[in-house]
Amino acid sequence: MNEEARAQQDEPELLRDQVQQVLRHRVLVGGGLLAGLLAGTWFAVGSAPTYEASSEVLVRAATINPYAAAGISVDKQINIGSERQTAAGNAVAARAATTLGRGASDIGDLQRHLQVTNPPNTLVLKFSYVAGTPKAAADGANAFAGAYLDYREKQTAGTVAKMVQGYKNQLDPLAKQRESLLKQIDRLQSDGERGTALAAQANLLSQITQLTNNISELKALDTTPGYVTVTAEPPKDAEGLGTPLLIGLGGVLGLAVGLLGAWLRMIFDPSARSAGTVARALRAPVLGVLPKAPQEPLLAPDGELAEQYRSVAFRLAYDRHFTDRRRLLVVEPNGEGTTAPAVAVNLSACFAETGMSALLVEADLRRPGLAGRLPEAPGGRAGWANGRAAEDSPWPAGRHLTVDAGESGTFELVPGTRVPHVARTLTSAATTRLIDQADTPNTTVVVLAPPVLSYADALALVDRVDGVVVVCDPRTTARAALERVRELIDGAGGQVLGAVLHPSGHQRGSRRRKAEAAPAAAAEEAPGTAPAVPHDETVNLKTLSSGTR
Repeated sequence: MNEEARAQQDEPELLRDQVQQVLRHRVLVGGGLLAGLLAGTWFAVGSAPTYEASSEVLVRAATINPYAAAGISVDKQINIGSERQTAAGNAVAARAATTLGRGASDIGDLQRHLQVTNPPNTLVLKFSYVAGTPKAAADGANAFAGAYLDYREKQTAGTVAKMVQGYKNQLDPLAKQRESLLKQIDRLQSDGERGTALAAQANLLSQITQLTNNISELKALDTTPGYVTVTAEPPKDAEGLGTPLLIGLGGVLGLAVGLLGAWLRMIFDPSARSAGTVARALRAPVLGVLPKAPQEPLLAPDGELAEQYRSVAFRLAYDRHFTDRRRLLVVEPNGEGTTAPAVAVNLSACFAETGMSALLVEADLRRPGLAGRLPEAPGGRAGWANGRAAEDSPWPAGRHLTVDAGESGTFELVPGTRVPHVARTLTSAATTRLIDQADTPNTTVVVLAPPVLSYADALALVDRVDGVVVVCDPRTTARAALERVRELIDGAGGQVLGAVLHPSGHQRGSRRRKAEAAPAAAAEEAPGTAPAVPHDETVNLKTLSSGTR
């Protein structure tokens, strides 16, 4: 339950850390914002303004008396969907083109600028026309509305004329037949024949009357197709969002794309990037973040950098695990820089400043170099580890130095020496006795080891030192590498006390000096020097170390 509560409390912190990591990608966020503003400006300035005008037409059916059709449903008289298709058709567009003074080749272009809609539950057709000028938009909408009404009226009038002509074609033979029947009745003398003829005459008269009435009704039809209820006027404002809104919308979309890119960059970025990520990967606190000081010496003078080292040292001094044994191992994950030696040296100086007897052990036996870079105290004489070395190894016995740390006092240094068998030397009894000097009251031993993931040397010392400080640059160190470091240290029986972070520019001068000194170091290295121990030897070194102790 406590773990669940702790996880819930860490969620806001994790979200805050992710937001900060996203905002660190200022180039992506700023680039997306700039691209969006430029795109919005291009659309606002580069696109031509368009204007839209609308006219509305009330559609009606042809009828003799429009006021007497109250009982007839309008929906049954007019199919408004069909009327909308007719209004957008080629026939109406051809008439509108004639009204606008356009040719037959422009009919398709006119139709592309027209939109005919029908408001729900009405018999109204809305003609919306888009053009480059206000007047052209209004003229186009009115032309289409007038063309539709004209087309419908002519269509209705033509239908009526055809029906009248059809009725007349039926009426003429009946009229001739009636005249012939009248002449025949005048000649008949018999009452029976005369009655039959009169009945046929009445039947013909009824048909003639019906056809005549039909013709009269058709001629009396009101063929008006509808009325223009709204006449299009030239619009005052152009269509679209407007220049300021387009630029603002482009900026918002660009910012969103930039944030998305930064978020994707953060998700797929293997590096730790932030102190929170480093702390979660190592499951240990960040003890300090060194300021950017590319040309600082190995021993930091008084200033911001020195105060940061003192802060780290005091945090370690109050760490219960460290105070129990006073042994500290300083390492880097991948050897991405030379900051670990500076951290080890300055922590030793800080411990000496607090009145403790500090011993710095340079356990980097592959690339030693602290002895030539630290000032030796005049008349100093090391009193640590004066026992004899093994017959086949000159380390750790040999020349030990007393380092002058200025106002912080002095601390003793066991400089590293190239040896033919690094693994055997680090797991020797002499090395164990050297580190066990921390058991003396008021003493501290700081051990500097090679990078954990590059060599197995640090893991061979973990069970003798226990407390480990990891030095890394979060921008160049992968989260997986930090997790691997923690797993290896835990598996070797140690504990990560914390991490010291440094920016990318820290110790660039040291890297330059290291590159310049590399040829000389290679020339001085003995032909029998042991090669770098691969990481696979960790288990063997651990077993050997345990057996030695």
